[in-house]
Amino acid sequence: MRVLNYLKWNAALSVDKKRYQNATPYPHIVFDDFLEKQAADYALDVFPKIKDAGWIHYLHVNEKKHGLNKLDLIPEFIRDDIIKEFNSLTFVEYLENLTGIKNLLPDTTIEGGGIHQSENKGFLNIHADFTVHPHKKTWRRRVNVLIYLNKNWSSSYGGALELWEKDMSSCTVSIAPIFNRIVIFNTDEDSYHGFPDPINCPEDVTRKSIALYYFTEEKIGSFRKKSTNYRARPNDGFKAVLIWLDKKMIIVYTWLKGTLGINDDFVSQVLNFFTRKK
Repeated sequence: MRVLNYLKWNAALSVDKKRYQNATPYPHIVFDDFLEKQAADYALDVFPKIKDAGWIHYLHVNEKKHGLNKLDLIPEFIRDDIIKEFNSLTFVEYLENLTGIKNLLPDTTIEGGGIHQSENKGFLNIHADFTVHPHKKTWRRRVNVLIYLNKNWSSSYGGALELWEKDMSSCTVSIAPIFNRIVIFNTDEDSYHGFPDPINCPEDVTRKSIALYYFTEEKIGSFRKKSTNYRARPNDGFKAVLIWLDKKMIIVYTWLKGTLGINDDFVSQVLNFFTRKK
């Protein structure tokens, strides 16, 4: 099954790369119907439920969402067709031309990426992503690719991806996570984004996405290692203190993760246990 129509997207590159590189508040672009229709439909059909094995539960002050990045547990079509295609030399070359960033490296371990899902009341506070791969200290994160798989997503559910000004003064762009929409954007130290207000969807509906990250290899010491940098919005009030405290805890955890080579499973299980007990 064909996943992408490269003739279509390459034909538009001369225009799209200008749109991307000149976009505000930082380079980004949104495409609708990016996957071939049959591929998008089938990806949604096989998208696993959160109760299935392997899900990591990110449940703390700054986020309430679930992720699956164990390749052997991701449905075969999503793993071997979609993710493999987006990690291919052909797509990476397209991405380099679009973004203007050369020598991009796909993360075939999909660390932190993979498939994501948020239930009713799920959220992700505004943040700039970690800038260094947790297990490859010379890899600097440069580009995010998000593929949304939410059919019949109502605007009343919320969950729009917000892109914020670099000084966190305001939200400049709001992107609804509708079916077969892709968002590509630079991941710099001040590329602030998220969906900070809890979604309000029916209990049998979830906000679904596939997330893929791309890096460049840099000289050691040429950039600073940073974990996810959560930021409060101007109207967050006392919540800003909680956001800051939680961020500091995540910095410690990120250091332990990179130093000791641990993964998210144990912490995820603990967080999920206490959340389910409430």
